[in-house]
Amino acid sequence: MSDYNISRIFPKDSSGNKKVDLLLEEEGIARGKNLDYTCGMHDAEMNIIATGSCFGNTLRCLAVSKDHQGEGLLNEIITHLINVQFERGNIHLFVYTKTGTAKFFGDLGFYEIARVEDQVVFMENRRTGFADYLDQLAVDKIDALKTAAIVVNANPFTLGHQYLIEKAAAENDALHIFIVSEDASLVPFAVRKKLVMAGTAHLKNVRYHDSGPYIISTSTFPSYFLKDDVSVIQGHARIDLAIFKKIADKLGINIRYVGEEPTSQVTNLYNEIMQKELPKAGIACVVVPRKESGGRAISASTVRKAIHDGDLEKFKSLVPQTTYDFFMSAEAAPVIERIKNADNVIHY
Repeated sequence: MSDYNISRIFPKDSSGNKKVDLLLEEEGIARGKNLDYTCGMHDAEMNIIATGSCFGNTLRCLAVSKDHQGEGLLNEIITHLINVQFERGNIHLFVYTKTGTAKFFGDLGFYEIARVEDQVVFMENRRTGFADYLDQLAVDKIDALKTAAIVVNANPFTLGHQYLIEKAAAENDALHIFIVSEDASLVPFAVRKKLVMAGTAHLKNVRYHDSGPYIISTSTFPSYFLKDDVSVIQGHARIDLAIFKKIADKLGINIRYVGEEPTSQVTNLYNEIMQKELPKAGIACVVVPRKESGGRAISASTVRKAIHDGDLEKFKSLVPQTTYDFFMSAEAAPVIERIKNADNVIHY
């Protein structure tokens, strides 16, 4: 244990945050957009010589000054962050790290979930965490010749989502729907799941799964150690697919359906990577053209914009009756208020 002091760097501490940014830049790391706790280790002159951050149940933006590497300081930073997480009630922790530092985290009690060679390794602090998740999924396995999967955020559930799911259900013997369960969306997970299930209740060959902490959105994928936006998209897609392949193997999934996104570079690149990589694992990838309304593709962003603007007529034209009924109920009031108060409802 060193004699250096570790303390929290608050968002309003402009001097402290500048020092953190400088250290991260020196170590080739960009400050992550999604952080809810940051700490710094200070030397006698109050320089920040090591830093680390958290977001939700993940550890992020870890760096030690090159002048102090080899002193065990990163170990102290991680121990501090783990204690912060435990105090928050987060005991199941995750970290994304470069492949070259995965062994270091392994020595600290983290276990590999999936990796993209020469780019990123996804790890957790439970030896059998992912294996237990796969076993839980297997309870709902359907033995069928054609078994499909769809991953949805459904923020909120639209006619476009319903169309994609109905098409996949009709063209296959069984369909597994994975609902992204991290709460990084304007519509809370509990509501999103409720609306997905209500809007597809008429389909009898469907099974529903929470994504848990293993399938995350592009918006919260940690990109701080990847060199550019394309690398970030590719890194997220490939780690996501490495995880999905293991899920598919457990459930006998041999086809994945995705919606086309004509206006999104992120989704287009993601879909291209899926179309290239999934067949290598014996999984077909079907990109379905988006359902349209008034000559335009239906999107959750458009639905949120209609809610934000109070355009009830447009909103009703873009969602199933089940979604409409929920948003007309008193239960939806907090969600509507959250959307109306949001500065930006268009992006994911």
